[in-house]
Amino acid sequence: MKVTNEKTENNETYLTVEMDSAEVEESSANVYRRLVKQVNIPGFRKGKAPRPILERFVGQERLVNDMLEDLVPRAYEKAIEEQQLEAIAQPKIEVIETDPVKFQAVVPLKPVVNLGDYHQIQVTEEPVEVTEETVDRVIEDLRHQYATWEPVERAAQMDDLLNLDVESTIDGEPYINQKGARYRLIADSQTPAPGFAEQLVGMNKGDEKEFNLQFPEDYSQSELVGKEVVFKVSVSEIKEENLPEVTDEFAAQVEAEIGGVEELRNRIRSDLQSRAEDRTRMDFEQRAIEAVVEVSEVEFPPVLVETEIHRLMEDQARTLQMQGLSFEQYLRSAGKTEEELHEELHPTAKKRVAESLALMKLSEEENILVEEADIDAEISRVTEDTAEDRKEQLHKMLNTPQMRESIKTTLLTRKTVEKLVEIVRDSGETEASQKEEK
Repeated sequence: MKVTNEKTENNETYLTVEMDSAEVEESSANVYRRLVKQVNIPGFRKGKAPRPILERFVGQERLVNDMLEDLVPRAYEKAIEEQQLEAIAQPKIEVIETDPVKFQAVVPLKPVVNLGDYHQIQVTEEPVEVTEETVDRVIEDLRHQYATWEPVERAAQMDDLLNLDVESTIDGEPYINQKGARYRLIADSQTPAPGFAEQLVGMNKGDEKEFNLQFPEDYSQSELVGKEVVFKVSVSEIKEENLPEVTDEFAAQVEAEIGGVEELRNRIRSDLQSRAEDRTRMDFEQRAIEAVVEVSEVEFPPVLVETEIHRLMEDQARTLQMQGLSFEQYLRSAGKTEEELHEELHPTAKKRVAESLALMKLSEEENILVEEADIDAEISRVTEDTAEDRKEQLHKMLNTPQMRESIKTTLLTRKTVEKLVEIVRDSGETEASQKEEK
C-alpha cells in the first residue's frame, strides 16, 4: 500500500492511497469465501462453487463493490495510523480507480485552539435602569388588555374594531371569503393585503365597498408578489376601544393580591428590572465569549460546521412542529429552499462552533470540572417541582448515561462562562483602579 499526503488545509488532510495487487487479491479472496456461503448456485452445494463460477453468477460489478467495501475501510484505518493522523469524524472517500485500487480520503483533524490572553479582555457592562416612562408604557399596555369594545354610530377610524363580510379573488380564484370576520384597523397592516385597513376608514355600518389592491414586490409571501386581489367588503358593526382608568380597582383587576396602583407600579418596576438584568447578563456573557474567540486562534474542520447546521435545522423543525407547522411549510412561506437555508445558517454555525471550542479549551486552562455530585444536584433541581406521579419517571430518564453526559456538558459550559465573567470583571476593575491611580 502506498500512501501520499497531498496537503493539509482547513484542518483536513488529503490522502491518496494506492493498494498493491497482493492486498487486492486478499480482499477479493475474503469476499469470495463470504459470498460462496451465502449464494445458491444451481448444480453446487453452498460453499462449494468454484470462484470463476461464482464470479459469472453474481457479476463482476457485485464482486468489485463488495471487495471495495471490505478493502477501503481497512486501508483507510491503516493509512491514518501510518501518517499518525487523529481523525475526529468519518472521512470523505472517493474511489478513483479499481484496477489497481486507488482512492482519495479527506481526513477531518482534531481542532486546534490556542487561547490568547483572555485575562486582559475588556468588555463594557451596560448599566440597568428602569425609567418611569417604561413603567408607564407597561401600564398603558395593560389598559389595552383590559379594555372593552363599545359599538359606535359613526364612520370607521384607525384602531376601531369592525365586523365584516369579506369576499375576494385573485385571477378569478377565491382568496379570502369570510362572514362575520372581526378586523381591527391598524395603519400599514399587511394583512390580508397592504392597504386593506386604509380602504375601510370612513365606511359606516351597513356600507358596502369594492376595491382592488396589488401585492408589492417585497411582499413576504413570494407566490403573491405582483398579483392583484379584488375585494368586496360589507360592514355590519363598528366598535371603539374603551380604556379603563388607572385606579386601585384596575390594579386589583390585573392581579387580585395587589393593593393599589402604587403597588402595581412597584411590581412592574421589579419585574422589568429583573428581566433587564437577565438580558444584560446574557449580553455581557456573549460579548465576553466573542472577545475570547477574537483574541484566540481557533481552527477546525468544516465537518463540525456541517454538523452544527444540521443540528440548528433539526431544532427549527422541532419548534415548528410544536406550532403545528411542517418544515416544508416554513420553507414555502419563507420563499427558500433547504439548500438556501443551509447556506444562510453557515455563518451562525461557524461562530457557534468556534465559541464552543474556545470555551472547552478555557475549561481545561482553568481546570474547571463537573463532579458526579454536581450532576445529581442538577437532576434533583430539575425534578423538584415535578408532580409526584411523574417525578420518579423523570428522575430515571435523566439518570441514563447519555442524559448524564449531556447534563455534564451543560454544567461545564455554565461553570466556564461564570469563570470567564469573573475574569473579565476582575480585569475591568483592575483597569478602572489603575486609571484612578494615574
